[in-house]
Amino acid sequence: MAGKIAQGTARAARPSDLQLTALFLDMMAAELGAEKNTLAAYTRDLADFAAYLGAARRSVATADTEDVRAYLVDLTRRGMQATTIARKLSAIRQFYRFLYTEGRRKDDPAAVLHGPKRTRPLPKTLTLAEVDRLLTAASQIDPKAGPAVRLRAARLACLVELLYATGLRVSELVALPVAAARRDARVIVVRGKGGKERLVPLNNAAKQAIAEYLAQLTLMRGAGGAGSKWLFPSFGEAGHITRQHFARELKALGAAAGLRPAQLSPHVLRHAFASHLLHNGADLRVVQTLLGHADISTTQIYTHVLEERLKSLVRDLHPLGDANN
Repeated sequence: MAGKIAQGTARAARPSDLQLTALFLDMMAAELGAEKNTLAAYTRDLADFAAYLGAARRSVATADTEDVRAYLVDLTRRGMQATTIARKLSAIRQFYRFLYTEGRRKDDPAAVLHGPKRTRPLPKTLTLAEVDRLLTAASQIDPKAGPAVRLRAARLACLVELLYATGLRVSELVALPVAAARRDARVIVVRGKGGKERLVPLNNAAKQAIAEYLAQLTLMRGAGGAGSKWLFPSFGEAGHITRQHFARELKALGAAAGLRPAQLSPHVLRHAFASHLLHNGADLRVVQTLLGHADISTTQIYTHVLEERLKSLVRDLHPLGDANN
């Protein structure tokens, strides 16, 4: 009887999978500055893992390496792509590393496991001609339209010009403070992942688009433009326009410019910014800084642009190149 009571007490004292996951997510937010979207992805991945273990009458606290390996096999059977499996395994590894470091487990069952090999796809991008068509379409603002229509058109033109001129993440772009729009600003201060700040220069086209948008916003201040701390204010919960709203408007603009909506997204314009810089001779480290990448390996997805540029230089400039044959 005493043994059963002791076992029951031990089970009651043992943290649940949900509690352990909550501790891990708190650490990610507090110590590593993980953003809301990142935390949501970890939550989904770890919940799926916990559900699999629960169906097998196991738990996060008791799972061993074979349990984790069996979960990866199950993901493959479900038809998940290698990138998805690798992401889920990464979340599990970080989770168990945390539990081991914090003394919640005496071992790390995921440490010896390797995810599926991933072939990193080349980023989707746009040609210079396609970007020019997009910017031209964005600049077509009907002066006879009503103030609300003109404001919306000027805002979209400003968003597109800024995105292509700076390569910001869409989450950084829509959450720019109104202070970023100072008339004499040559650079803007951007708060990126992990709360890190970086300086991004503005070109003349972007500064002009900001000025025209602010002029339209001033006309509408009686309709809610006044007093907002955001450059792109909205009546929504966030206080500024959402990533999804901008993405929808961008696809509609692309269709008007003769581009396929499937090939266009805010992230594609970010890729175009980086690719076109490298194609025109920018240093990879400079592009890394502008994009806000913590690790140069993330920026190296654009090395195919450098390779093509080197090939063209040899072809055009070498005495024995194709151009001189």
